[in-house]
Amino acid sequence: MDEDQVLNTRDFDGDLTEKYTGEEFDYSSQEGEAQNLVKRFLNWFFSWIDDSLGVNISPYTLQIIEYLIYILMGGLIIYLFVRFLSGENFSAVFTKKANSILDINLSEDHIENVDLDALIKSALDEKDYRLAVRYHYLRILKILSQKNIIDWHYEKTNSDYQNEIEAPTVKSGFRDVSYLYDYIWYGEQEIDGLKYEIVEARFATLKNSIG
Repeated sequence: MDEDQVLNTRDFDGDLTEKYTGEEFDYSSQEGEAQNLVKRFLNWFFSWIDDSLGVNISPYTLQIIEYLIYILMGGLIIYLFVRFLSGENFSAVFTKKANSILDINLSEDHIENVDLDALIKSALDEKDYRLAVRYHYLRILKILSQKNIIDWHYEKTNSDYQNEIEAPTVKSGFRDVSYLYDYIWYGEQEIDGLKYEIVEARFATLKNSIG
């Protein structure tokens, strides 16, 4: 080393660990990896588990759980999309068993053997308009079955019957009353006499179009 070259040393002031603190100096996280809501929730949840119960979840296990959630979400989206394309509304997806026509012993007796006109009259006498709407819908199914337009079965859903109807006018009308029926009966929407008359007119229009 030349005599003219002098090495100057510099000392750092203070404690570096205290001076360089804060999130901008935290290199334990990967800045280039954006976290979506699922990952953020999982990180928060398992951090809470660790702090509260002392149970530590390894990053590998956390990643597997995250992938499983993605798979389940993807499967649900595909299922709903397929059901939507098949013409079944979303309420029917989650209430398929409920949409099966099971009451008044229809699981044992064929719908054609049930006196639905008498049941409608009885419901109206009690001013139970919601129940009367239900019986109107069952009577439409009975008529469609008698005309061999649908193949009735107590486990079938509204969309199953709709897919069996070929005549565009009848299919459209059936879709209309099915929506009203789902909304009033399964949606547990109480209706008064005036609203019942409006709904009854829709059923009468469909009944006339069936012939």
